[in-house]
Amino acid sequence: MNGKINGKKLTYISLFSSAGVGCYGFKMAGFDCIATNEIIPRRLEIQRFNNKCKYDSGYICGDITKQETKDILFSQIDLWKKKENLKRVDVLIATPPCQGMSVANHKKAENEIIRNSLVVESIKIIKEVNPKFFIFENVPAFMKTICTDIDGIEKPISEAIENNLGEKYSYISRVINFKNYGACSSRQRTLVIGVAKEFADEISPIELYPEIEEEKTLRQVIGDLKSLEFGEIDSLDFYHAFRTYPEHMRAWIHDLKEGQSAFDNEDIEKRPHQIKNGQIVLNTRKNADKYTRQYWDKVGLCVHTRNDQLASQNTIHPKDDRVFSIRELMRMMTIPESFRWIDMSLEELNSLSERNAA
Repeated sequence: MNGKINGKKLTYISLFSSAGVGCYGFKMAGFDCIATNEIIPRRLEIQRFNNKCKYDSGYICGDITKQETKDILFSQIDLWKKKENLKRVDVLIATPPCQGMSVANHKKAENEIIRNSLVVESIKIIKEVNPKFFIFENVPAFMKTICTDIDGIEKPISEAIENNLGEKYSYISRVINFKNYGACSSRQRTLVIGVAKEFADEISPIELYPEIEEEKTLRQVIGDLKSLEFGEIDSLDFYHAFRTYPEHMRAWIHDLKEGQSAFDNEDIEKRPHQIKNGQIVLNTRKNADKYTRQYWDKVGLCVHTRNDQLASQNTIHPKDDRVFSIRELMRMMTIPESFRWIDMSLEELNSLSERNAA
């Protein structure tokens, strides 16, 4: 979707926006961000570094389940109506936390329904704001997950969306893999796109899904970047650097070929371990993809939350004895170089001395 219609810039609101990576593409496409909501201040600060909102009041830090936070959001829309002649919000994006929904979470507890209620809060806001389009992005099991609907009855999220938004919106839900849409990371997500029914003759939700692209390998995406020694920072790219780890752990991954795990080393001293009372105590192998060297000529596997750790999943570079650098991870997830993690340009960061950079 282009960020302009008849020369007028389109607008959007982002809920549960974290550091703003997921909706940065809307800014790149020329959309104006009316408001962005995130509960953790440091994440919202990153959005400020990237100049997401035209007005500083658009950065809303707070719990969206609380009425005072919703009131700030609604007052921001009123501000745009007065200052920018806003007639209607174009897009509302909601990516509620998925801890309680993910099939990878083995510790589902009593707070699962509470977490899933964040989806219902999003539905309430969509009903109130009445945007032209809405988007939900979440885990593959999203639509089948049980939530407590506005009426107090537990039901699948798909039913909650239909009951509350089906009358006014045409929508489609699809499970897609980001590796088929330009990312070098195999990550499945549910993408729900809704279009207000008064625009049904002009555009269908299915038309708004991205076009499939040919899969990209790690070699294609990061193969041109400099090989890095232990602790090295690329002098030409501050973000082409990686988190270091104890030196003795290098031996665990040094001899690995692509696809091999350190747990497969024949030499017991090269398997992940601890020394207790002078004896080697091997670490427990809980996941098959830990301490595993990746393949150059395959699509990168799912980028996990702690991809800066050697002990995490699918983190080891195809050639170097290290985890992926920040720049490599950004490329794998299609985060552009223009995105700022701190309030300094890449040129300013590159000019720092190694001492200051550390």
